[in-house]
Amino acid sequence: MKTKIYLSLFSLLLILSSCDKQLDQLPVSSLATENFFTNNNDFLQAVNGVYSQLSNYPSQALWLSEMRSDNLNATSDGNRDWDGINNFTPDIATTGFISTAWKANFNGIYNANTVLAALESKGSILTVANATRYQAEVKFLRAFYYFSLVRTFGQVPLISTVKSAAEVATIPRSPVADVYALIESDLQFAASNLPASFTGTDLGRPTSYAAKGLLGLVYLTKSGPTYSINGPGLNSNEYTKAAALFDQIITGSPYSFGTSYTNIFSYANENNSEVVFDVQFASSLNGAGFPSHLVPVAYWTGQGISNSYGNGYGASTFPVSKSLVTSYTTNTVSGTDLRYPFNVATTYTVGPFIKKYIDISKKGTSGKDWPINFIVLRYTDILMMKAECILHGTAGTQADVDAIVNRVRARAGIGNISNVTIETLMQERQREFLGEGLRWNDLVRSGLAVTQMNTWRTADAITKINPIVANYVIYPVPASELQTVPGLYTQNPGYN
Repeated sequence: MKTKIYLSLFSLLLILSSCDKQLDQLPVSSLATENFFTNNNDFLQAVNGVYSQLSNYPSQALWLSEMRSDNLNATSDGNRDWDGINNFTPDIATTGFISTAWKANFNGIYNANTVLAALESKGSILTVANATRYQAEVKFLRAFYYFSLVRTFGQVPLISTVKSAAEVATIPRSPVADVYALIESDLQFAASNLPASFTGTDLGRPTSYAAKGLLGLVYLTKSGPTYSINGPGLNSNEYTKAAALFDQIITGSPYSFGTSYTNIFSYANENNSEVVFDVQFASSLNGAGFPSHLVPVAYWTGQGISNSYGNGYGASTFPVSKSLVTSYTTNTVSGTDLRYPFNVATTYTVGPFIKKYIDISKKGTSGKDWPINFIVLRYTDILMMKAECILHGTAGTQADVDAIVNRVRARAGIGNISNVTIETLMQERQREFLGEGLRWNDLVRSGLAVTQMNTWRTADAITKINPIVANYVIYPVPASELQTVPGLYTQNPGYN
């Protein structure tokens, strides 16, 4: 699967999607379409090409979510791209991480639209089963890319068919509710038409349960508070819909709760029963860079390893916050939290940092060549989101919520707690999912983004991070997008 998804790229899509302005969706000519889509393998290659932009997702999750949250209090040795993200400054519209997130996701959407158009016009050469499966895979991916955009930017242009550059230049940002309508429709189709599991070289493709899990997260996110901005929360109260989808995964899927926390992330145990959906990587083919992102260069030189395994940010450090370190060591009731020494390196002069994905024995040729997948959605997340739904009034009891949380705590080697609240649940999620890029979105969804972040700033005596306000729940529209067609988009409030 790793080779197929990332190396068998549809060359025409790759050429067309490499332009600087990613929303300039040039139409595939009828000649090119006729010449390429002549058999099942052509369509399979094209579908695989739609996966290519997933490789950007781990970086988005770590630099735009992990870095934004109270998990880290990074220190800079100069003018670094991530500084404004970490410090909540209003002048970050030119930041590379932000513009890349916009472009990469729209690049993926363009590829998806192109393949869907080809399936509509020439899909009759396929078996009905293959045509339906390919459509379901591509719709899952389009929904995934659009959901990433909505959570990052709020309103974005809604483009569900292949458009010319001139047509794209007239399409404004759509209301978030309209974008969600496409996301939900795509995921409902995927949930109904994808297989329950894949095997062999197809491992890593989204299953019907992955679609259900992502759709459940969409409903949870929509149900979050609006913060009085055009962000991802619509206060839609769709917790019952989300819970029903999570129940289907909990009771009927091939996924299950891993007995060992560390084994979930083992290089030798990829695609294990915890993994509902991940992004696939393989050394020398399409190695991963994310394991090195938040690891200081001093760690590598201290290990006698070339600084080519670093993140390119010199003496910058990315310490796990004081409050989180304290949380790991004081929330135990009994025992020692086994997640702490696995997730966090604590014996280096640069301070505690996330080492969750580092296994030096598995290193590739550089810091961009790790053979480890990035887990996007796992079974424990499904369980804890089910608990979240119950706390918001869906069927279930406080005992059910406590049981889910204590199951997670028991695996971590720490004692039971009771009367779990939304705030307590989010604290448990913070410890469980450190380094997985979930924390910022958890805070936004739960309504805690502003209050918790400002409380944390005070508790850890942090002065370089600006006070957090509701406008900062989403990121600015990249300056490059505002300049391409002046007046087409307006900047998100609170940003320069």
